[in-house]
Amino acid sequence: MARVIAKLGDDVSTDVIYPGRYMATVLPTETPQFAFADHAELNALLKSGRAPTGGVIVAGKNFGCGSSREQACSCLKGHELTIVARGFARIFLQNSINLGLDLVTAPDVEAAEGDELEVTADEVVNRTTGHKYATVPLPAARQAIIDAGGLIAYTRQRLLAAR
Repeated sequence: MARVIAKLGDDVSTDVIYPGRYMATVLPTETPQFAFADHAELNALLKSGRAPTGGVIVAGKNFGCGSSREQACSCLKGHELTIVARGFARIFLQNSINLGLDLVTAPDVEAAEGDELEVTADEVVNRTTGHKYATVPLPAARQAIIDAGGLIAYTRQRLLAAR
């Protein structure tokens, strides 16, 4: 069970997730502090450590639109968040897979901040409201990369298995 820590709308840009003025900071250990830097409440929640591990951000369509900045994914990954959205921007989706960020596409999802969600392979169940929402699974190869923790970890596993 995971708690929704924020509900966002459609077209959340990578500029909102990780503002451009922090682009000089690229280390995955340093980017999390700048997640949603211009969204004061959400940034404070994340930086304070009060957001539960495995917390969920629920969003609308086209989450991660805008630039191709990888830091928008790494800053979220650094907080061990799950992003449940009605849809993801193409480049953000691929960057997230490469970094192992947990993403779930649920085209009809409805949830409010504080709701408890159960995310399975087939659906998102809002335990607070009792509603269920079908998910759109990633292709098996892409899900395997996320499950491994990202493309580097996945490649390492494959190379070690081939020995």
